Amino acid sequence: MTFSIVARDASGAFGSAICSSSPAVAARCVHLADGVGAVNSQNITDPRLGPQLLDRLRAGLSATDALAAIVEGTDNIASRQLLVIDDAGRAAAYSGPQALGVFGDAVGDGVAAGGNMLAGAGIPQLMIDAYRQTAGDLEWRLLAALRAAIDEGGEAGPVHSAGLAVVRQAGWRVTDLRVDWADSPVDDLEALAAVWMPQRDDYVTRALNPAAAPSYGVPGDE
Repeated sequence: MTFSIVARDASGAFGSAICSSSPAVAARCVHLADGVGAVNSQNITDPRLGPQLLDRLRAGLSATDALAAIVEGTDNIASRQLLVIDDAGRAAAYSGPQALGVFGDAVGDGVAAGGNMLAGAGIPQLMIDAYRQTAGDLEWRLLAALRAAIDEGGEAGPVHSAGLAVVRQAGWRVTDLRVDWADSPVDDLEALAAVWMPQRDDYVTRALNPAAAPSYGVPGDE
């Protein structure tokens, strides 16, 4: 009931964009770690698999080897779908044979996409193509992939939640936007990003160097 993309860009930032018919998909499925990797764990989601994969990446395994270890050693893995990017930009994906509806995945250099209950089997590759064809910040490239999937039909049914998250060497998610339940969550997520992105770097400055921070633009801090 989900389609998503994970990526590492040339700056070393990791990010994910995700959409689902289920509520609060980003809260359960997106796992990122600075300097380590990105994982999406979806389709009858087991949120524990994200941290487990990141731990294996942190221990030095490649995306392929970390994923193989999880697939080999995890109960009920046939019901799961996993996307992984490591710190070298290597990508791996797994779609269990018991994934729901039309499902599939695609991988490329620094990017992986996958989904289930899809309107068409080609959507994961379409997302990767849209990501590659878009310039600019990782957030905009990931959103372009999500938009391309929606425009192609996305899931077989309506979607209700979406999320966008990026880590970029700050020690936390410099972008972490969620629409947990809405009629048009990708539209709402794009609107949130339009508000957030011009301010994103200011919030990093405020955390790391308050003396250099721009004003908050609220009464008392003009």
